[in-house]
Amino acid sequence: MANLRLRPLLRALHRDAGYLGVGLTVVYAVSGIAVNHIADWDPSFSDYERTHHVRTKLAGDDDEALSRAVLGELEIVAAPREVFRAGDDQLDITFDDRTLHVTLSTGEVLEQGQEPRFFLRAANYLHLNRGKRAWSYIADAYAVLLLFLAFSGLTMLSGRKGFWGRGIVLVALGAAVPIAYVTLS
Repeated sequence: MANLRLRPLLRALHRDAGYLGVGLTVVYAVSGIAVNHIADWDPSFSDYERTHHVRTKLAGDDDEALSRAVLGELEIVAAPREVFRAGDDQLDITFDDRTLHVTLSTGEVLEQGQEPRFFLRAANYLHLNRGKRAWSYIADAYAVLLLFLAFSGLTMLSGRKGFWGRGIVLVALGAAVPIAYVTLS
């Protein structure tokens, strides 16, 4: 009889815990897919190229003066990390997040850089636990929530559609996937 009264309470707790976990699950799932494919693409940043043209005549041997002229015309106020000649007619101006390749004879500037991806960069930051100690507590609480959802979910149905029916077979198959992968790899 106690089992009959416990099941509605567990079902209600399972439902509410599930609602609570949806946001974190979406963040972790999307970020997990992105991070799993890090060899194929950068999930946190997207690359870009832009072409600019400066009207100022770029002549002379003073690379710093040439750099100031280019940056002034492009209205870039950030200080470059490095300025150097990449060739007789090319001056490269590097920053932390981009590089300007300046063709001195034509005034053409090829800007190559990276921009953070909206949402994914923050999600990956959390997923990879770059927030360290504080985020570890949240991640641990989320893991406990997932364990509760897994085990309380086992009690949702009874009979042949419940855990002791087809549930035990499906749980065994779910556990077999990582075990087989580790064993066979």
